[in-house]
Amino acid sequence: MDRRGFIKYCVLTGSLLLTERSFAFNSERSLYLYNIHTGEYVKEVYWENGIYNTEALKKINYLLRDHRTGDVKEIDINLIELLNEINSQLQNKKPIHIISGYRSPFSNEFLRKVSSGVAKNSMHILGKAADISIPGIPLHIVREVAINIGKGGVGYYPTSNFVHIDIGRFRVW
Repeated sequence: MDRRGFIKYCVLTGSLLLTERSFAFNSERSLYLYNIHTGEYVKEVYWENGIYNTEALKKINYLLRDHRTGDVKEIDINLIELLNEINSQLQNKKPIHIISGYRSPFSNEFLRKVSSGVAKNSMHILGKAADISIPGIPLHIVREVAINIGKGGVGYYPTSNFVHIDIGRFRVW
């Protein structure tokens, strides 16, 4: 590539990036969630014009609280973004059902004693995991989309009717 071609390439690439960035900047991101244990719904725009809405995030954190103890933890923004990405790829308009979001160490230890497959150092304790299902969308499709995104862990629990997602290292089970 000669110098002139290189300059054209740089200008074109820069303008495409600027266009993409301004498009993303003007968009909004939202979540529609339902906690199956508390019966609560949250439908919030949590990001708009490049800014996270702290009040919306507080409502999401509250909905994803430990339903056993009432403890609320700040949910990792990457998990919120992952939920949004899964929802967007599925073109879903219904609420994502939350089976489990944040778990206090107490709740996590309780679950370890009464059921199998609960990790001692679960990502749920850190506010970095959620167990979800989406009415009307087969569980294996939710799983497949989460795997294809390639961010974090994806666990498949068809007999319990949920998919586990987290923002740890990529792994599938």
